[in-house]
Amino acid sequence: MSTMTLLSGLSSTRPQRLRVLLFSLLLPLYLATLAGNLLILGLALAEPTLHTPMYFFLGSLSAVEVAYTLVLTPRMLAGFLLPPGGQAVAPSTCAAQMGLFVALGGSECLLLAAMALDRYLAICRPLYYPQLMTTGLCWVLLASCCLGGSVLALGLTTAIFQLPFCHGGLVNHVFCDLPAVLVLACGNRDLQEHVLLAACMLLLVLPLILILLSYTRVLVVILGVGDGAGRRKAFNTVASHLTVAVLHYGCATAMYARPLSSRSLEEDKLVSLIYINLTPLLYPAIYTLRNRDMQGALQRVVSQRTMGMVQQTDLV
Repeated sequence: MSTMTLLSGLSSTRPQRLRVLLFSLLLPLYLATLAGNLLILGLALAEPTLHTPMYFFLGSLSAVEVAYTLVLTPRMLAGFLLPPGGQAVAPSTCAAQMGLFVALGGSECLLLAAMALDRYLAICRPLYYPQLMTTGLCWVLLASCCLGGSVLALGLTTAIFQLPFCHGGLVNHVFCDLPAVLVLACGNRDLQEHVLLAACMLLLVLPLILILLSYTRVLVVILGVGDGAGRRKAFNTVASHLTVAVLHYGCATAMYARPLSSRSLEEDKLVSLIYINLTPLLYPAIYTLRNRDMQGALQRVVSQRTMGMVQQTDLV
């Protein structure tokens, strides 16, 4: 690749007024996404009642989401305010952003599968659950998810950036996404494209099938046993997890499990604004609005904080 890369963002095809409007709309969404995921992570760490495997994985997922948005969103938002012509980044920075994006996105895919395994064991194998889903196993699963995402990122990024680039250094996207960089390569790029599609099938389609099968079994068990209150609580938890999994895997599959010949990079840019900004915001909203444990933990933290402030005021 050339000594300098340009991210076109929306600057080359959209008027400045629209870019400023998008910045004004997306910045509050970004801050809300950070606040929501940090809130979930903080509650999972601080609240003793949430020190369970399910909330261990939920807190880990929120931590990955925070890192994911930090990698992509600030540079994208800055690009909206720059003059037309593109945003200059070094090739090494572009490669690093791509690698981190793939690593975090891959880790999130695997974490969602680990969460599905946790719910399957908790509901379908309740007698063996405490012995199976131990703290040690939770950490092993988390480390495996992060390692799997990192290995995938290293392989894909290396495969793409080893190609010669002869179509200029203008990446027609809001960040250094894999397809947008791959189309700049010259020569035979079939191997890299096949590797990308194979990775998508392995990381997206197969885990999604396993997640759907797992939650189908869980729903059958929920509907067949337990009282009404317990059934509703379990169903709400599973519905939250399944909604997030379908959103994440659905967006990722639609974006990456397609050959380059069927892509429109302009459409990809617009779709990316949704899965970078809107989808991560839905995750904490889904988990906090539908999860009574989270709601109760938040109420206790707020009550304790309020009580502490009142006591300090009385002492003064």
